[in-house]
Amino acid sequence: MPAPPCTSCHAARAALRRPRSGQALCGACFCAAFEAEVLHTVLAGRLLPPNAVVAVGASGGKDSTVLAHVLRELSPRLGISLHLVAVDEGIGGYRDAALAAVKRQAARWELPLTIVAYADLFGGWTMDAVARSTAGSGRSRSCCTFCGVLRRRALEEGARRVGATHIVTGHNADDMAETVLMNFLRGDAGRLARGGGLGSPGEGGALPRCRPLQFASQKEVVLYAHFRRLDYFSEECVYAPEAFRGHARDLLKRLEAARPSAVLDLVHSAERLALVPAARPPRPGSCSRCGALASRDLCQACALLDGLNRGRPRLAIGKGRRGLGEEGPQGAPGDRAQPPASETIPAF
Repeated sequence: MPAPPCTSCHAARAALRRPRSGQALCGACFCAAFEAEVLHTVLAGRLLPPNAVVAVGASGGKDSTVLAHVLRELSPRLGISLHLVAVDEGIGGYRDAALAAVKRQAARWELPLTIVAYADLFGGWTMDAVARSTAGSGRSRSCCTFCGVLRRRALEEGARRVGATHIVTGHNADDMAETVLMNFLRGDAGRLARGGGLGSPGEGGALPRCRPLQFASQKEVVLYAHFRRLDYFSEECVYAPEAFRGHARDLLKRLEAARPSAVLDLVHSAERLALVPAARPPRPGSCSRCGALASRDLCQACALLDGLNRGRPRLAIGKGRRGLGEEGPQGAPGDRAQPPASETIPAF
């Protein structure tokens, strides 16, 4: 069966149906629509003012490659100048190949490139060294947790070296939806409330950051790279399999299979959470969790639930009517019965 004509130009045959709208488009019209949507995101969100010097976080992967290419195409209309900033985390057998892709992109697009290395910024520490130091230590945090903090600091330093006024990263809609799921599964209400915008304004002396691809799905990012014939590095980091993000990614795929709009639904839910006013301080004499009358910071019910969530022994039911930690008829002050393992609510 022949492909239908493009619904935009009506001249060429359609090469794809957009995952978001189902619209049949040829490759050229799809790329034009993709660029127009990124332009709308930047202008509507007032992300990059005219004359801004923009540091593009370039990893060599598909997202940062597409972002750099799109912003290069839009830079005359936006009135901005671009500078690629790559971070060398010191991951043997992985980062060297990715940096080679970044160097090819910089040469092809005639964009200046600056590379900053963990080893130079952090006293000789690389991600391989961090991985060796944490191996077998029983620490619960994966290498990606350390790398995220160090990479953010390195990108900030690289942007300052080139005189940038703004930083852009290639996080797409799938990345943001995974982050929402991760924070939800961890019960991290603070990050859920802070992660809904298109970036950060740059508090505490940091440079403003933004994500122009936040509403672009991962599928469309790959399609854009395909039709523009972009050269990018596609292998996964050697430390990625141990990251918690992988569990969120699997869950997101199942959610998207059941509801195709799940990715953008999660992204927009984070936006709505960011609009919720900050919680008011509790009234004097009230529980800081539920607002009920209490003589301490937590009422007895919330204190009990807090202890259960942390895996602590719970109050022995029926051993007195006094509050937690008070003396009951069955024992000394603070005596509590150890619950069975099945009754302990594990901590997140």
